[in-house]
Amino acid sequence: MAPTKAPDSSRRSDRSRRAIHDAALALVTEVGYRRTTIEGIAARAGVGKQTIYRWWPSKAAVLMDAFLDLAGRAAEDAGAGSGDTGESAPGIPDTGDLVADLKLVLRATVDELNDPALAAPTRALTAEGIVDAKLGAEFVHKLLDPQLALYVTRLRAAQEAGDVRADVDPRIALELLIGPLMHRWLLRTLPVTHAYADEIVDYAVGGLAPRT
Repeated sequence: MAPTKAPDSSRRSDRSRRAIHDAALALVTEVGYRRTTIEGIAARAGVGKQTIYRWWPSKAAVLMDAFLDLAGRAAEDAGAGSGDTGESAPGIPDTGDLVADLKLVLRATVDELNDPALAAPTRALTAEGIVDAKLGAEFVHKLLDPQLALYVTRLRAAQEAGDVRADVDPRIALELLIGPLMHRWLLRTLPVTHAYADEIVDYAVGGLAPRT
């Protein structure tokens, strides 16, 4: 008789983690962060709640890990969809037209903010990060900073090309682009649209361009 193959515990753990991630994201989208519980996540994922507590200390930590995993998968999909270009990391395009490039990326951000699957966990983590300093720092370090760094890189390239004043701080300049969008989205005062994103870029770049 052929020997019985031992179960692959690592693959089983990976499946369980993915099931827990998917359950956490689905519940936050369906019932909201407050009504999402560890018990609910465990039941949805088909695991015991002690399994969750073995890997994460709280539902916020579960959601953070799930969102990081979701973002990583989205980045992989974006890279695969871009063709075999040899580039492994996405970034803001540099076509030589700063306004067009920023509008393209900000419109994509609008689409993400209006996607319920992404909006619900983003709102939850943003709100929880205000009261949980450790979670907030992790949210900024792992999720926000890598995205903001792409803007800094593009704006510095624009400075070198003479399209942005040399005295402009790219880190502050990017806040002129992201800040208004997030403010409107978080407060839900008015719709977040492509047209609004275009106006933000026009207003911001108008103030960044060299004075003549």
